Amino acid sequence: MKKRNVWMAMLMMPLMALATEVSSPNGNVKLKFYLDEDGRPTYELTYKERTVVLPSHLGLELAKDKHASMGMEETDLMEGFRIVDEQATEQDETWQPVWGESRDIRNHYTEYAATLSRQWRSAPPKAKPGMQLQPRQHDRRIVVRFRVYDEGIGLRYEFPQQPDLNYFLIQEERTEFAMAGDHTAWWLPGDYDTQEQETQQTKLSEIRSRMKEAVNWGNSSVAVFSETGVQTSLQMKTDDGLYINIHEAACMDYATMHLELVDAQTTALTTKLMGSSNAYTPAPKPSPYPLPRPFTFVSHLTPDATGLKGCMQTPCQTPWRTVMVSDDARDMLSSNLILNLNEPCALDDVSWIHPTKYCGVWWEMIVGKSSWHYTDDFPSIYLDNIDWQKVKPNGRHAANNEKVKRYIDFAAKNGLDEVLVEGWNIGWEDWACMWKADVFDFVTPYPDFDIKYLNDYAHSRGVKLMMHHETSSSVTNYERHLEKAYQLMNDYGYDAVKSGYVGDIIPRGDYHYSQSMNNHYLYVLQEAAKHHIMVNAHEATRPTGLCRTWPNLVGNESARGTEYEAFYGSKPSHTVTLPFTRFQGGPMDYTPGVLETRLENWSENKHIVHTTVVGQLALYVVMCSPLQMAADLPQNYEKFDDAFQFIRDVALDWDDSRYIDAEPGEYITVARKAKGTDNWFIGGKCNEKGHKVDVKLDFLDKGRKYEAIIYADAKDANYETNPAAYTITKKTVKQGDVLKMTEAPGGGFAISIKPL
Repeated sequence: MKKRNVWMAMLMMPLMALATEVSSPNGNVKLKFYLDEDGRPTYELTYKERTVVLPSHLGLELAKDKHASMGMEETDLMEGFRIVDEQATEQDETWQPVWGESRDIRNHYTEYAATLSRQWRSAPPKAKPGMQLQPRQHDRRIVVRFRVYDEGIGLRYEFPQQPDLNYFLIQEERTEFAMAGDHTAWWLPGDYDTQEQETQQTKLSEIRSRMKEAVNWGNSSVAVFSETGVQTSLQMKTDDGLYINIHEAACMDYATMHLELVDAQTTALTTKLMGSSNAYTPAPKPSPYPLPRPFTFVSHLTPDATGLKGCMQTPCQTPWRTVMVSDDARDMLSSNLILNLNEPCALDDVSWIHPTKYCGVWWEMIVGKSSWHYTDDFPSIYLDNIDWQKVKPNGRHAANNEKVKRYIDFAAKNGLDEVLVEGWNIGWEDWACMWKADVFDFVTPYPDFDIKYLNDYAHSRGVKLMMHHETSSSVTNYERHLEKAYQLMNDYGYDAVKSGYVGDIIPRGDYHYSQSMNNHYLYVLQEAAKHHIMVNAHEATRPTGLCRTWPNLVGNESARGTEYEAFYGSKPSHTVTLPFTRFQGGPMDYTPGVLETRLENWSENKHIVHTTVVGQLALYVVMCSPLQMAADLPQNYEKFDDAFQFIRDVALDWDDSRYIDAEPGEYITVARKAKGTDNWFIGGKCNEKGHKVDVKLDFLDKGRKYEAIIYADAKDANYETNPAAYTITKKTVKQGDVLKMTEAPGGGFAISIKPL
């Protein structure tokens, strides 16, 4: 790390301190930091001299602590500061991820840290008769640290250990992001418990009026906190063509951040019931500070069951708050800013972590053809008092020996690594019952699932089984059984687990994205690493780049996945929005590959999957993840065996990624080079409008010839009327060739390219 000069400039504002300006390495991004006339930390951000963030305040409101010393419990970290130290450095390094979109990642930024002091005198404590005590002098210090990249910034608060700030409680974090106009936004309703919503595209001014219809009120847990609250990652576009994204990085021992849009109707950031009995959240404490200008987002942390937003002990720090910006949408997708703001890998040995392509006993249950539970005889069960050998099976239980063997054979035949089996363990009869604490033991199989036999059979075919742990959000129950559950996995050769957190959190009633739950998810990840187990957590908090530090976090759900195609459906634009939003923090287990898009062709479900066949193939490249499922049934893949070849071939780990064209909610085209090979895979996906793109093969090696296999929508393809119309062609290509691709409404294309 080398020192970098920081330019100090006097702003032409009355009573305002000197402003520090920090530029990104290429000079495109400029940050200004200063204290306003009230001593409030303030920052501004520009990109190529265009305004990104107007003057925005920083700070935290502290909750009153009955255990605090007299005179200190009501001191917020909001105003009255002075700058006592400034440091600026530049960092330029390159690191290699265990898996990801590229072999090498450059981490190049300018760092600026301001140490702030807030001093005050407290009233003297009561003295004994005859004694005279003097007021106490207090000094609280925080560090505001910025990292300025060519594509944006990260900022966080740091709290050194100090006598006047040791243990403290957060009432609310008040980080502002003041937007310069009424931008177009791609957003999800702010919710403490679920991200399984469909992205909305509106102006910022239209969020309030759209909120009620945007909420998926039928989800198992809904906790909407405001009519103008949204989730991160929030993607926006200005009228003059700037792309802006707000998110967070390295969220550990802290609550997940949402954003509250302060508009003309927002008075005290109050909570409002919005037509759903399970949408209640405690009203936040009204802020004593003036509201910022319109179109300003203010951070809004997820509370715990008591309403507090954080319990802290110094020395400590917050997650990074991130703002990415560019005039090219492709830069939003190629940025590594979130990963770079996380700590390096914490594991000495990563040899056991590997990309995984899997199938599983899952989709037929989601569609409604089969069941997770074994019997219909009991409305509720106790795990310890049932002789399962005497229980009458319902005949629909999917996790049985015969069916699992078929999936194992299918995986072995088609080069898939693992087979997921849901519903294998006792307890599913009433698993989603509210407030049932002892729901699963994670080690006892149903009578028709012979765990030893099936694992031996899988290993004999060169395949592994993937474990499934649905916790039903009974968190203490899961932690109590975790060691035995992981040891069982070790005993039988499982190396990956899909966990789930459906329902309200038991027993405290904390929200899914609260500080305590974020600590739980990290604890599970760390314990799994001790057992050399990879983790794919569903219904957990949205990722913030922790997969750099803990690369055994190979996937999350944390969004509306393919399963919703069997419920309400998702618009074709959904899959070309997620890479701009949900995928900013890490990979998603979206479970693509459903080639039989008309579910009524094999079940009683009347829904359709809103894509074409080749549109599904494209998702394996567009949605980058080291964990990818071939989600459809084996018999359905037999009907589309020629198209299924792309799923067999496509890689999961990459040396290079090139985004060819992109627009949020419209289309994405990306080419990726498989790690350790000269093979390239290209995926193009679009919304319901269709799309045309010229794919220039400039990334191929000069002087070499390649074979390209092109999976394309047929001329009459359409996700609603003719989803199974596709063509497969082969041709020889070289560097500089152009492939002219036409994507049908809701469709796309997929291409595999290998050297001849």
